[in-house]
Amino acid sequence: MSLVGEWGLFQYPSGISFRPAPTKLPFPAVRGPVVSRFLVFFIAGWSGFSMMAVELLSGRILAPSFGNSIQVWGAVITVFMVALSVGYLVGGRLSVREPSLAKFALIPLATAAAMTPAALFADPLMDRIFDLILDPRYGALTAAALLFFLPTMVGGMASPYAVRLLVDDCSASGRHAGFLFFVSTTGSAAGTILTSFYLVLIMGVGQILWSFIGVSAALGILTLALSLFGLKRGTVPEES
Repeated sequence: MSLVGEWGLFQYPSGISFRPAPTKLPFPAVRGPVVSRFLVFFIAGWSGFSMMAVELLSGRILAPSFGNSIQVWGAVITVFMVALSVGYLVGGRLSVREPSLAKFALIPLATAAAMTPAALFADPLMDRIFDLILDPRYGALTAAALLFFLPTMVGGMASPYAVRLLVDDCSASGRHAGFLFFVSTTGSAAGTILTSFYLVLIMGVGQILWSFIGVSAALGILTLALSLFGLKRGTVPEES
């Protein structure tokens, strides 16, 4: 008896256990020059770095209006966790629709665009919310959602989409996914330590946000440009 998923991912032999079938996926992975695969990993790592750094900075952004209590941090963490979970879901759905390096490049570009309102309008927005919502718990929750939900959700799309770009054989999917999550989580750890130990000491919060926006936009533009010059899925022979 066989139980076959959307792409024939699993077989169910003898009614005993599942066994992965080495099924080729309908769209090939990113192959060829090392730079194309490096960019996929780098963008996934940068997404982890920037999302964790922005989560730390959000507490400092909200503190003047709503304080720095555990309730405020609870609101911040809730918004980021929900946004990331939605981003993982959306990124996974989009990754099955003719994935390409050019489309992947749109994720850091969209993240930069979505982060821009937080750099421009954080103070007036929080002042308005402070006037409208008296309870600092719900004020912080509302402000965090309006400022950070969208950029965090878009940033969360990077990892599942990157997995799809790297995998063209289901038998190796776990290895690729595990290494990519290692890169992404290491990026998150680096973003946490570098932001809290160093960046906040030498730069203002606004400067840090703008630098993250600039790096994300530059990564997206670079990846998009390289993809248009032939560094895309399956167009360049794989290096030995």
